This record gives sequence, C-alpha cells and structure tokens, in this order.
Amino acid sequence: MKIHFVTEGTLNEFWDAGPASGCDVLFFGFNGLGEVDYRSELDGGTSKLEDAAILSRELGCVVVSGCYTDSCGIRRKSAVVAEKGRILGVSDMLNTVDTSDFKSGGALRVYNTSAGKLGILVAEDLYFPEIIETISLCDADVALCAFEEIEDFIPQLMMRSGAFVSGVAVCMCSAGAAQVAGVTGEVLMMSPKKECDFELSLEREYHLVGSRRRGFTKKRRMDY
Repeated sequence: MKIHFVTEGTLNEFWDAGPASGCDVLFFGFNGLGEVDYRSELDGGTSKLEDAAILSRELGCVVVSGCYTDSCGIRRKSAVVAEKGRILGVSDMLNTVDTSDFKSGGALRVYNTSAGKLGILVAEDLYFPEIIETISLCDADVALCAFEEIEDFIPQLMMRSGAFVSGVAVCMCSAGAAQVAGVTGEVLMMSPKKECDFELSLEREYHLVGSRRRGFTKKRRMDY
C-alpha cells in the first residue's frame, strides 16, 4: 500500500501544483480541508467535500483528510474519506477531554476501499488504546490518524504502543510531520517534509491469548 502524505497546504493547493498520481492513499492532515460547514456545503456556498471526491476520481486513489466540521453550530474534529469520485464517509473524533470547543462523535468505522481496509481515528483518539484495538478487531489493514500539531513525544509513543499491542500499523499525518509505526512498535518512517511517500507492507500475525479471571459462575448440581 503506497501512501502519499501531505503535511502542509490545502487540498486545492496540492491539486493546483499538478500532482502526479501513483499512490493508493493520499493522506492529508487538518491542513487539507480546514473548516467544513455542512450547511454551506449543502447550499452550494462551499464545495470542499466535492473537491475531495473529485480529487479521488482524477488521481484514481483514496483521499483521506482531516477537517473541522460544523453541523448547525456543533463543531467536531473529523476525517473525510473519498474514493472514485464519491464521499465514502466522515469519521468524527470519538473522545473529548475536559472542556472542549469540540463535541465527540458517535461511532468508529473501517472503510473497505480498493487500497485495503482503512481504519480511521481522529486527533486525540490516538490517546485512547481501545480505539486502535477496536479498529484492529474490525479487521482493518491499517489505522490512519489525522492529527493536528505534535507538541511532545506522546503522540508517537501512543501510536507505537497501539500498533504493537493491536497488531495493526498506524500512520499519522499532522502539521509538518508524517510518521508510521509498524506492528513491531518501531517507527518505520518519520518525515518533516511537506510531502513524502511510504510503501507500507501489510502484516497480519495472530496469537492465542488466554486469561484466568473470576466471574461466569456455573451452577453446580446438588443431586448427587
């Protein structure tokens, strides 16, 4: 799976620069679409979702971009997924911490695309290990995380640990940085470039994991 990361500039700026096709997934951070107002999209005032869909058709790849969505004043951190000229869906960040200007979403989703099964997590969802674990249990080939700006070591720590524990590679596209963590927990790629490519080899390794715990009491027969 060849992933092309774009860490700076908008989706339209990328298109105006005359991009070459050849990747399976074109991955933007929040720079790609920025603010997306659903009402404005519906009444034709803006066409950012349409632009993402058209770009996926013209380049023949899956387009994933982070964005800030606004639905009648309710703002969320989200990621748009487009393929073959249509929007496959919009995934919202599931978790918010303390007081936030953004509301949480309601569901996780794995997108079945020509590039493979793409699990999407958004921004601070990376800090919750159960998110990557759930994506892995839903048979994703890779987890894609649209992030904002990396300020410390924690995002990389969480993506590495999540990839190792859940057995699914995690790719992160943020402001000015792209990173990939493999299922071994190692950093396979880290780049500060505006654009970069990475050829991801999909790995699946399964193990039997057992545990001993209390509960699930069985009723014992007393007639003998």
